[in-house]
Amino acid sequence: MLGSLVLHHANPAAAAALGSLTSNNYLRLRALKINRHSGKKQAPPVTFGSQNSSLGYRRLVSPSTSSICATVGEDSFKSSAVFTDDSSAVTMTDEEMESIGILSIDQALEPYKEHFKYIIKRYVDQKGLIETYEGGLEEFAQGYVKFGFNREEDGIVYREWAPAAQEAQLIGDFNGWDGSKHKMEKNQYGVWSIKIPNYGGNSAIPHNSRVKFRFKHGNEVWVDRIPAWIKYATVDPARFAAPYDGVYWDPPPSERFQFKHPHPPKPKAPRIYEAHVGMSGSEPQISSYREFADDVLPRIRANNYNTVQLMAVMEHSYYASFGYHVTNFFAVSSRSGTPEDLKYLIDKAHCLGLRVLMDVVHSHASNNVTDGLNGFEVGQSSQESYFHTGDRGYHKLWDSRLFNYSNWEVLRFLLSNLRWWLEEFKFDGFRFDGVTSMLYHHHGINMAFTGDYHEYFSEATDVDAVVYLMLANYLIHKILPDATVIAEDVSGMPGLGRPVSEGGIGFDYRLAMAIPDKWIDYLKNKNDEEWSMKEISCSLTNRRYTEKCISYAESHDQAIVGDKTIAFFLMDREMYSGMSCLTDASPTIERGIALHKMIHFLTMALGGEGYLNFMGNEFGHPEWVDFPREGNGWSYEKCRRQWNLVDTDHLRYKFMNAFDRAMNLLDEKFSFLSSTQQIVSSTNEEDKVIVFERGDLVIVFNFHPENTYDGYKVGCDLPGKYRVALDSDACEFGGHGRVGHDVDHFTFPEGIPGVPETNFNNRPNSFKVLSPAHTCVVYYRVDESLEADVDETSIAEVVVGKENFEESGSVIDDGNVGPRAEKSGEGSSDD
Repeated sequence: MLGSLVLHHANPAAAAALGSLTSNNYLRLRALKINRHSGKKQAPPVTFGSQNSSLGYRRLVSPSTSSICATVGEDSFKSSAVFTDDSSAVTMTDEEMESIGILSIDQALEPYKEHFKYIIKRYVDQKGLIETYEGGLEEFAQGYVKFGFNREEDGIVYREWAPAAQEAQLIGDFNGWDGSKHKMEKNQYGVWSIKIPNYGGNSAIPHNSRVKFRFKHGNEVWVDRIPAWIKYATVDPARFAAPYDGVYWDPPPSERFQFKHPHPPKPKAPRIYEAHVGMSGSEPQISSYREFADDVLPRIRANNYNTVQLMAVMEHSYYASFGYHVTNFFAVSSRSGTPEDLKYLIDKAHCLGLRVLMDVVHSHASNNVTDGLNGFEVGQSSQESYFHTGDRGYHKLWDSRLFNYSNWEVLRFLLSNLRWWLEEFKFDGFRFDGVTSMLYHHHGINMAFTGDYHEYFSEATDVDAVVYLMLANYLIHKILPDATVIAEDVSGMPGLGRPVSEGGIGFDYRLAMAIPDKWIDYLKNKNDEEWSMKEISCSLTNRRYTEKCISYAESHDQAIVGDKTIAFFLMDREMYSGMSCLTDASPTIERGIALHKMIHFLTMALGGEGYLNFMGNEFGHPEWVDFPREGNGWSYEKCRRQWNLVDTDHLRYKFMNAFDRAMNLLDEKFSFLSSTQQIVSSTNEEDKVIVFERGDLVIVFNFHPENTYDGYKVGCDLPGKYRVALDSDACEFGGHGRVGHDVDHFTFPEGIPGVPETNFNNRPNSFKVLSPAHTCVVYYRVDESLEADVDETSIAEVVVGKENFEESGSVIDDGNVGPRAEKSGEGSSDD
């Protein structure tokens, strides 16, 4: 039963094709990524069935989303708060429990009302217990001021939760690794503690010295472990496969970094640059936080992104895991520097107006024993452990441990971890990794999400994990109201992106994870003539109304060794020989650069309410990512970014980079990503043309490999005069400059106002354009009331002009970019 809120397709074949989309094969890709680099036997493939876009369920459509999709009456979207969760005492009346806000947004969820009531009650009860016994969620989430190492006036107090330990000692450089004089005491809750008095007026444990927690467990065996709350961990680079050591980090005031710049304002829509600090340099070596801050952040700002998403920040002993096998949750990755170095990076980003998100991994933990949380597992029960026991505590594809989210101390540990990164390092939010694995007991393994709501709301739901995520999102937004929190979820659970106060899980955005798979499917399996405009459009627009998405055309996953970036799929080996501007571009290079621009911009303009790009993909970085491993001789050659390619003026990489810069600036100028106005008026299969409106812009994509259309009629909402705002065929973007930027496009009325069936493509007005093959052009409506006072041509200049391309010597003349196109090329659009 799909109910009334279903995506309708005019073309059954398009619907069937959309239904067959496999969304990211996410778990398999993660497992293969890990196993490729570890040399372990590869896990069996995971099958995800029908997953329409990143959502995979019946779509709740905005009334203004698309002409090819059913709309829902306005009354359906009236919502009411389910409870007030900022009060000191969290309680719910029977009336509030019956009035769950998310159900009034999507009435097809009504059959699962009892499910929502149960989860909400569990959340309220858990939050109430924390308030009763810990003084509130915010206080509870300051575990780092109690656990781990904390400096007091007369000494250092160290506490560790290890209920399975029978005896415990603190060892390190400070006592010659002899814990006999530093034995710890255990309280009734399994917390071990010791106070080490100052020595000679100074700390008995020197700053930046090594420490470990030594304990004896049930087998009468003593083991040494890195403290769970350690703030820094290092490894001896001169020793192959050396274990990590915990490091006591307490720099003197003169060495502590002091933040100078406040959090930048929250943007209307995030334009995210996903980056990995370690592989961000040009040289085949691990880059530092300070190098990234000084060398890469200015590039990101210059390309008009407003947010940086940092991968692999939390310490992970296995470099090739891309940071997803975390060993030390409160420690920054020491490969790239110290905690103070990371603070320098974040402050520098804030100085540039860039917000910084962190990839946080609370879905699982490294299986490592010697240097990770798993080292505290010595056969105890789940309630005395960070993880579930048995199969429930082990992710068989990721070879990692799974948290017990019902455990009080696990909640303290994870929630405190979030607050630590927000307050100590001034991050502006998080991207939660592996949310699908958290939401379900089956973790998405061998699960084909078909779109039936029962797949999301059943006994398969991990309620403990859902409650944790609700607590986490409430806490984050309580501490930092303007935080941005993104969920990496491939299943598309309804409510994931709605506020906790409505009964949702509370994320601000979810990643639209099926979009990159759609593009890769097309590039691998279809020639240009087989591309379906309707299928592409539906894949990009198929998301739940009122639940925002971050769209992306390709991610770091698709650059891993054995796979290809979009640019490499399009141009392959010709990227080695055909990227010089000193020779004519081959048809493959022409097509590749043109489609690279179109794919990324269409994804941005139609695929979500935010946009993400992985480091280097903005200029078509060639080849792949391959971390050092035995199979490649421990080489860093493919674990870097070749910035020289985009910096070399005679190479064509600069064209893709320039277009990326311009499309971000287009959103800066027109705020189309944050607009709820998104109407697809035409998906013409014969012409291979998509026409849509996003915000106040009219956007035309011509995917035909050969046909250029002169005088092509496009529909629009408002009458008036339109001009070019962005043109992928501009010479500055490696195009041919066929579209005139000084041409005025006047609209014509179509049919009877207010009667869509008499209009042109259901739009009350139209104008005509020149649409070259493999080109996208954006048009904006001129405000003629201001035209006498404002030079309207400066809008095009701002978007594709002076600031962006002065390095390449472009000349701006009367609002035109590069050589002036012949006005006659615009057909009859201004006749």
